[in-house]
Amino acid sequence: MSNRILVSHESPISMLDQSVVYNDYDYALVHLFEKYPEYYDFFKKSVTRGRSVLLDNSIFELGKAFDSDKFANYIKELKPNYYIVPDVLEDGYSTVKSFADFTAKYTDLPGIKIGAVQGKTYDELVDVYKYMSEYADYIALSFDFSYYLVTGRGKTKLERFCTGRQSFIKDLINDGIWNWNKPHHLLGCSLAKEFSYYPNNNIYNIRSVDTSNPVVAGLQGLTYNGDFGLQDKPSVKLADLIDTEVTPDQLRDISYNVEQFKEILKR
Repeated sequence: MSNRILVSHESPISMLDQSVVYNDYDYALVHLFEKYPEYYDFFKKSVTRGRSVLLDNSIFELGKAFDSDKFANYIKELKPNYYIVPDVLEDGYSTVKSFADFTAKYTDLPGIKIGAVQGKTYDELVDVYKYMSEYADYIALSFDFSYYLVTGRGKTKLERFCTGRQSFIKDLINDGIWNWNKPHHLLGCSLAKEFSYYPNNNIYNIRSVDTSNPVVAGLQGLTYNGDFGLQDKPSVKLADLIDTEVTPDQLRDISYNVEQFKEILKR
């Protein structure tokens, strides 16, 4: 992946072929492979065509990481460029153990290992960040830590998530903890406007972002307010809309939102 922030917007199966036009890489949710063979086939073809594929362990959708043995088998079959090692929501030390156990058990998996940071306090998050900085190839930071609700600014939960991740990254940099030599991935988003902060502040090793926000908004008939995005966020997850047949009006709204998201990233 290049030095500019690359983006992938998870999309319904009916839009996957079109998604290669607006996505810089393809982001796969492993738990959908079993129920939707056509979904798996798309990503298999992406690998064959030489597109970058990132395989997620679906923790955000399932509440816990997908079964480790099945996940490892899918990594072997699919051969993604990147995969997120199974983690544990907001439990830093269990996440470290999960990362250590998984990588020790599966030593021959293809692809780059992404380590997700987890935790509830700054000290715990820093401990896990330092571990991933040493042992993972790529570091991922989530958008919705409860920690951000304490540290973030704003009247709404979404605003505090938005500013909370910015503040966390700023604190890591100011405290000399941020590893400028490792690429970073931002998992999801609350408000799209968050992402203008990173290019504006030359945080150049944030390499990739995934968010279905512009797509889900368009499916719900919502359009971005220019490059400001939305003040609210649809509560439904893209995975629950995966088999939606997209209408021309929805496609128009999605296309507009995706273009505005690029503007937010200064693309």
